[in-house]
Amino acid sequence: MRKDRGTGLILGIESSCDETAAAIVRGGSEALSNVVASQMSLHANYGGVVPELASREHLRNIVPVVREALSRANVRFADLDAVAVTEGPGLAGALLVGITYAKALSFGLGKPLISVNHLEGHIHAVLMEAQGRAETTMELPMLALVVSGGHTHLYLARRHWGGSGNESGDDSWSYRNVGRTVDDAAGEAYDKVAKLLGLGYPGGPWIDALASHGNPRAVAFNFGPIHTRAPREGVTNKKAHARSEGPHFDFSFSGIKTAVLRYVETHGMREHIEARRAALAADSSITARSSGVAKLCDQQTLDLIASFQYAVVGNLLKQTLAAAEAFDACSIVVSGGVAANSELRRRFQAEADRLGLPIAFPSLALSTDNAAMIAAAAWPKFVGEDFASENLGASPQLRLGSAVADK
Repeated sequence: MRKDRGTGLILGIESSCDETAAAIVRGGSEALSNVVASQMSLHANYGGVVPELASREHLRNIVPVVREALSRANVRFADLDAVAVTEGPGLAGALLVGITYAKALSFGLGKPLISVNHLEGHIHAVLMEAQGRAETTMELPMLALVVSGGHTHLYLARRHWGGSGNESGDDSWSYRNVGRTVDDAAGEAYDKVAKLLGLGYPGGPWIDALASHGNPRAVAFNFGPIHTRAPREGVTNKKAHARSEGPHFDFSFSGIKTAVLRYVETHGMREHIEARRAALAADSSITARSSGVAKLCDQQTLDLIASFQYAVVGNLLKQTLAAAEAFDACSIVVSGGVAANSELRRRFQAEADRLGLPIAFPSLALSTDNAAMIAAAAWPKFVGEDFASENLGASPQLRLGSAVADK
């Protein structure tokens, strides 16, 4: 007999990196509020996230953000059934702010505490919205590409139904990691290339906006095979054993970042880059979405940007479709900050349509880090009474799922 689910209201809290977020979600499918306090402008001054500053901003924002989420949802603390929080992966100090607050709130309210993997949250952001669209059916097994500034992973996802009498359809999910980046994440490569070219932070929106003005085939970027080091004789390597259980579809974006650097150096582009960097520093109102932003770049730079994006999206698409075929995936979801990229959405959608594979992306609001995805991912755990202990701590290197085949 399952515990009474009450109102089904879960408060989600997310603080894994540079976004302080809180949301109220009912039953894992209806977001009543989703509040995000961004630190983007702060970290833009440094060209990337500064962990110490991120933690301080989370401390400043966590209480007002939670209060605003409750207010927008017209919900009181007493109405909640559980508090969910990101356990990891992420920045240790940033995670601890959210976890400490969530633990105190859970204890004070006498409500269950649920820990959520940030990567699973990104997957459930798509599932939450897809559930509300009758025309979208995400058939299982499902292949999930989670691609952001810190992560590029492929997961084979399966849903496990409960015993007799289960009418909710929400039990548990399992994930098998079938691909990952061996160095830079795709979003990290975007940020570094944008910085190299004198563009703003984060780099994704800048490159996406400028790529449409260039020739995507002007510069040929190639991705070679990825070779993993064989374990030394007599040394047990659990990761190598797990990965030997089946095919793996890994990514590597460090090489293309280096290739862009070499192109810049061999084609004498430094002068244009410094002029562009100075122009952006002098006028902070210029953003990736500003009209006429392409005028900041000469045609050679626009062609380089277009070629870079074309190659990265092509590699993501190639590996994802290869994994879908290898594991007989019946549907695909793409989530994470890079899922907001317009070329990625267009090319993935076109190929999925050609193959007859259902595919879903999150709305732009749920592509980047948010708390609605954390509350949505917490719902199956709430139903299954999978609650966190009072000893919950931050897990900066937390992994999702296994790398071995389901038995």
